Amino acid sequence: MNQKLKSEETQKLIIQTAFEMFYHNGFNNTSVPDIMKETNLTKGAFYHHFKNKKDIGIKVIENILSKRIYNGFIAPLKENKTRKVPDLLLYVFTERIENFTEKEKALGCPANNMINEIGCSITAFRDPLRKLMDGWKDALIETIEIGKEKNEIKASVDSNSAATYLICSFEGARGIRKIYEDDALFNSYLKAVKEYIKSIS
Repeated sequence: MNQKLKSEETQKLIIQTAFEMFYHNGFNNTSVPDIMKETNLTKGAFYHHFKNKKDIGIKVIENILSKRIYNGFIAPLKENKTRKVPDLLLYVFTERIENFTEKEKALGCPANNMINEIGCSITAFRDPLRKLMDGWKDALIETIEIGKEKNEIKASVDSNSAATYLICSFEGARGIRKIYEDDALFNSYLKAVKEYIKSIS
C-alpha cells in the first residue's frame, strides 16, 4: 500500500471510529486517547492527521453525518421518479422509523445528538451542522414546491414552514424516544405525520 493510500485509510479509520464513539458515548465523553486506543494508533500517527478532537468532529459532520442525511432523506427526494409528492413525503418520514434497529431507537439520531450536545458551545461546529440541516430543508422545500406545481400539495401551503415542521417533528420524536423502552411514541408520531401530510395534500 502506498503512503498516500495508507494515510487516507488511517484518516477514514479515525473518523469512522470517532463517529461510533461519539454516537455511543457523546462527543464530550470521548477523548482523543479513547480514540487512539480504539484505533490502535500511536500518538504520533494520530496527530499527524488531526490537531485535536474538534477537527475530528468537523470531519465526522462533513464525511459521515452529512452523508447519512443525504442518503436517508435528500437522495430519495431528488431521485424520485414514480411516487407522487405526498406519497414520497410519507415514505421518507415513516419508512426509516419503521425500519430502525433497536440500537438506532435507543441512541437516537447522531446528527441531532451532536446538535443538542455541542452545537452551540463549539462555534466551529455551527456552520457544518447548519449546512447539513439547510441542505435537508432546501431539498424538502423544492419537493413541496414541485408538489404544488403538480396540484398534489395545496397551493396555500407554506413550503418553508412545512419542511421545518417535518424535520423538527421527526427529529423530536427520535430524540424523545431515547428515554422510552417501547415504540408507543414512534407510533403516535407516525399517526400524526400521516395525518399532517394528508392535510396538506
